[in-house]
Amino acid sequence: MTHLSAVSLPIELTDDERQPCEIWTRVMGYHRPVTSFNTGKKGEFAQRKAFVECALPE
Repeated sequence: MTHLSAVSLPIELTDDERQPCEIWTRVMGYHRPVTSFNTGKKGEFAQRKAFVECALPE
């Protein structure tokens, strides 16, 4: 039995081969894809800031 050694070659994709990532967010108690938002809601979503919780002092 012949064993082939695995050569790790970098995989390079063109932009045409890539699949867009679908972003979902929670709106009014349920989840919706951002692509379904109207223009104003998309702008509001882009201006949101991520919440970062600080660690409690010991």
